[in-house]
Amino acid sequence: MAVSRRRFVTSVASGSALAATGGAVAGGLTAASPAAAASPPGDVVGKISVGYQGWFAATGDGAPINGWWHWSNNWGQPPSPSNNAIVSWPDMRDYPAQYQTAYANLGSGQPAKLFSSYDQSTVNLHFQWMQQHGCDTAALQRFNPFGGEGPTRDAMAAKVRTAAEATGRKFYIMYDVTNWTNMQSELKTDWTTKMSAYTSSPAYARQNGKPVVCIWGFGFNDPGRPFAPAVCLEVLNWFKAQGCYVIGGVPTYWRQGINDSRAGFFDVYTAFNMISPWMVGRTGDVNGLDWFYTNVNVPDQAECNNRGIDYQPCVMPGDLSSHHRFHGDFYWRHLYNMIRVGAQGLYVSMFDEYNEGNQIAKTAENASQVPTNSGIVTLDEDGTVCSSDYYLRITADGGRMLKGQLALTAVRPTQPVVGGGQPPVDSDLALNKPVTASSVNASFVPQNAVDGNPATYWESVNNAFPQWLQVDLGAAATVSRVVLKLPAGWGSRVQTLSVQGSTNGSTFSTLSGSTGRTFDPGAANTVSITFTAATARYVRINVTGNTGWPAAQLSGLEVYGTTQPPQGDTQAPSAPGNLTVTGQTSSSVSLSWQASTDNVGVTGYQVRQAGNVVAGATGTSYTVTGLSPSTTYGFTVTAQDAAGNTSSPSNTATATTSAAPASNLARNKPTQASSYTQNYGPGNTVDGNADTYWESANNAFPQWLQVDLGAATTISRVVLKLPPPAAWASRTQTLSVQGSANGSTFSTVVNSAGYTFNPSSGNTVTITFPATSTRYVRLNFTGNTGWPAGQLSEFEVWAG
Repeated sequence: MAVSRRRFVTSVASGSALAATGGAVAGGLTAASPAAAASPPGDVVGKISVGYQGWFAATGDGAPINGWWHWSNNWGQPPSPSNNAIVSWPDMRDYPAQYQTAYANLGSGQPAKLFSSYDQSTVNLHFQWMQQHGCDTAALQRFNPFGGEGPTRDAMAAKVRTAAEATGRKFYIMYDVTNWTNMQSELKTDWTTKMSAYTSSPAYARQNGKPVVCIWGFGFNDPGRPFAPAVCLEVLNWFKAQGCYVIGGVPTYWRQGINDSRAGFFDVYTAFNMISPWMVGRTGDVNGLDWFYTNVNVPDQAECNNRGIDYQPCVMPGDLSSHHRFHGDFYWRHLYNMIRVGAQGLYVSMFDEYNEGNQIAKTAENASQVPTNSGIVTLDEDGTVCSSDYYLRITADGGRMLKGQLALTAVRPTQPVVGGGQPPVDSDLALNKPVTASSVNASFVPQNAVDGNPATYWESVNNAFPQWLQVDLGAAATVSRVVLKLPAGWGSRVQTLSVQGSTNGSTFSTLSGSTGRTFDPGAANTVSITFTAATARYVRINVTGNTGWPAAQLSGLEVYGTTQPPQGDTQAPSAPGNLTVTGQTSSSVSLSWQASTDNVGVTGYQVRQAGNVVAGATGTSYTVTGLSPSTTYGFTVTAQDAAGNTSSPSNTATATTSAAPASNLARNKPTQASSYTQNYGPGNTVDGNADTYWESANNAFPQWLQVDLGAATTISRVVLKLPPPAAWASRTQTLSVQGSANGSTFSTVVNSAGYTFNPSSGNTVTITFPATSTRYVRLNFTGNTGWPAGQLSEFEVWAG
């Protein structure tokens, strides 16, 4: 499997002294003069280009790769909560061909299915969306095609050509050199024997009359792209000699040769016809985008103008799984900044990158469209309802602004839902939401009423009416109907009940008055109650009688409506009061505060550290995790209502985390490996026994070993061991250390280097690094002087 480039390089903090060196810009700049384009408008200059992975497959789709390509970590098995490679879920309603996963059903009750890019109908659909939303050109990602993925990637190129020709879109080949060992020769072979044939298509992108090719990855400061400047320059010039217009996917700091860029590559970068610096993972908020605009993008554009190079900066919608999108404001600010800087074209990352959450293609809107056991973040994650095509529509407006068809504006013109209203939501807003009750009888708990299973039910204590059951929808919603259920096999009964709603959980109003409701097995023991639409976050059922049993009973409490915020509300909540530190560990701080008040209702709180939102909370307490040991932090909290109004911050609460615990965090934790030999499995490395060991498959580097710490944890040291007896002679293993929050997307913690295991020092190696918060810790092995495999007897991870 090709390693994704998307977050391979650790992000650089905005405003760091190192990042800011070079390229000084006059302060107060609000708009750049239009750049004198090095090239006239073509298929990339003056156009919106989108990165197109096209790398999803499913067992049974007929693809040569014959597996769940990029959906699962283990492609041989369907995706599931324990075998998952994505952080966002597509809106599947438009796909003609769909494949069953091992996830639970969607919140709507529909089966959890995914698409395959190998189906021509899928590619056709994607290109129709591009056509409808002003995506001019698709950059087809092409990783090393000389391995097992090659035949499937070859087929994808043909499918993209067909779809582009049918929809009037353009496409070009974008080579990604990540982990492509024989890149220098094989890139040329692939172009001359396969890909150059596509330039005969009327849909193949041309700029200045030349076919467009992009090479992504030269100069990155990462072991996955170790090529020397001379090698890269030779390949680049070869493509230019073939008559190609060559785009360079280059590091963010290409101009200075620092941070994510290796030194000595400036002559390579400036030999490209167009430069497209990478930005994914560099920042997650609007302030960061503005910092990069002033300190990086403006001087980048000036440098390109001076050298007659076209500038195609990367723009991104934001990582949905990390809550970076701010219901479209992040993406629009990035588009606005890169258009006002004078960019010759824009490169959107990405069209279909569900693996890292930065896709613009249609995405699940709410909990009804994702598996109930997935935990996947949906577009309404911050309480704002967004249609699944929202980021495609933002792209369309951004393209119009790039082309001068829409005035340059920092104010996002695109509404989360067409017309500014809310989409019809035919889904149960109460499904799997927090639920409480006045009482409970034995194991018949309140959660049974919102679990989607009509056979399980809530029952109150007996002979003690009135009783109530209440669900918290998580945010203010416009509700107009509830559906109540009892198990289908039960006999008929009448329950006397009313429906109430509240925005704050304490003051309730009546939505539907008390009356007898008949639950009849002939009607599936289901009662539907409609009422005038009202704003509520908490919906309560008050039961005062039951002819079938002396208690309140419900197997289903469903709530329907839209998550529409109150209209015209401009009053912000009051500031949260008395923010207090209630506890701390070496990696966490626990906080509590007094509730805010609001004219309509508070929907949630934002926990802030140094002014930046680090977490969201619905209650009045929260524990911030992933902190560094022995470090002082200052926190504030703000409140937000359904209309998006945000309060003033609370008082500042300061806490110092405890010293790092002296324990091996990896001991007996789950492990995985790329491979293992005989009974030398990865679990041997966390069993505390230095005589047992893991060994990878022989003669098959690279290999990796990984431990799951169970939760995001701040670490700063790993200790690696081989069996201590002198029979294990001294050897040097070349390896790097990587970390991940989700087990699928990894960033480098320590670059690859040789580490010597010597019996005289206990065959032990200690690697220290700056404190890093991560859940999964991976060792990547690329060499071993003592045996042609990765070997380790103990893999210890320490906080300090």
